[in-house]
Amino acid sequence: MPLINIVVVIAIVGLLLWLVNRYIPMQGTIKGILNGVVVIALIIWLLKIFGLLASISQYRAGQ
Repeated sequence: MPLINIVVVIAIVGLLLWLVNRYIPMQGTIKGILNGVVVIALIIWLLKIFGLLASISQYRAGQ
């Protein structure tokens, strides 16, 4: 995936998150949880894109 596509996706996600935070009224704790979930999902997506998560996923816990 070209770098410009990654930057565009990050910008769009940031804009959508800003719009939700700005114009949809919700409690502060819910807003914080929503922001955290979106940021964690974006970080996991970036790790998969750059191939850093694929090497971690081959390890298994337990048997």
